[in-house]
Amino acid sequence: MAERKSLDGLTLRDHQGTRLMALGDMEIWDGADLSLLRDGMNHVILKEKRESVAIDMTYVKYVPSGFFGMLFDWFEKGVTVRLFSPQECVANMLWFRQFFDAESDGWHILHNGLAANVPARSADWTEEEWDAHDDRTPTVSASR
Repeated sequence: MAERKSLDGLTLRDHQGTRLMALGDMEIWDGADLSLLRDGMNHVILKEKRESVAIDMTYVKYVPSGFFGMLFDWFEKGVTVRLFSPQECVANMLWFRQFFDAESDGWHILHNGLAANVPARSADWTEEEWDAHDDRTPTVSASR
């Protein structure tokens, strides 16, 4: 698919070595917005040669179904992907809870969802403490 000639509607700026993309104050993204973000990511990663990208989610309450898949495709190619300030509606989505870790000041980083992100059981924890900790969302297994 050809990249659009214009990225009008998409704001690009730098934040601590990461290229931050924003669609303004839109609350609901549709397929056209996803297409603009995809083209923006292609531009930033392939033409600007950036290895770290972020998307401002400050106003967003709904994302199209392909949004997280698009982000994960770039992640699998070695690009660091972050979301900034996701609204509760987005942060409560299963995909978000499974594959994003909070960093600081509203930033969340994409990871692979494997157990490496789960703290190891401390030898001095009681069985009750471990059981209470283990009520988290289960991690995705890489095996079939």
